[in-house]
Amino acid sequence: MADHIQLTVNGMQRDVTIEPGQPLLTVLRDSFALTGAKIACGEGQCGACTVLLDAQPVRACSIPIHAAIGKAIQTIEGLDEAGQLHPLQQAFLDHAALQCGYCTPGMIMSALGLLLQNARPARDEIIAAMQGNICRCGTYPRIIRAIEQAAGELRVQKEGAHHA
Repeated sequence: MADHIQLTVNGMQRDVTIEPGQPLLTVLRDSFALTGAKIACGEGQCGACTVLLDAQPVRACSIPIHAAIGKAIQTIEGLDEAGQLHPLQQAFLDHAALQCGYCTPGMIMSALGLLLQNARPARDEIIAAMQGNICRCGTYPRIIRAIEQAAGELRVQKEGAHHA
């Protein structure tokens, strides 16, 4: 039996009819056309479907939709501001931290979750936070450099906002 629920996705209230037990990933992709979170392993092991749930990285393929009710869901599509790339997105481009790009949205969302918790992560903390995200193209060194760059840019932005 279908349920009618309301979710907060990228800062907007969204109504949707879902089937019980449906994963968050399916609802994001099929009901809202938010396809940045990728379908991959289906077991929460690769990180391609990573989104933020109350600012924490989660594997959307493994989260039942009912667990997302009342929580803030953020997807890669919600990162741009006024048509500008988020500093993480720009840093991934600057460092060529993607090749095929399939894992990139999940990588960026995991990195964002880290930076929301720790504005000054050490390299080993970045590596630990990214362990659950698999890049089949092997761009890991560039991914780490991109996250380090974005962390610095976000700190500068935040400090600038405090001084304005």
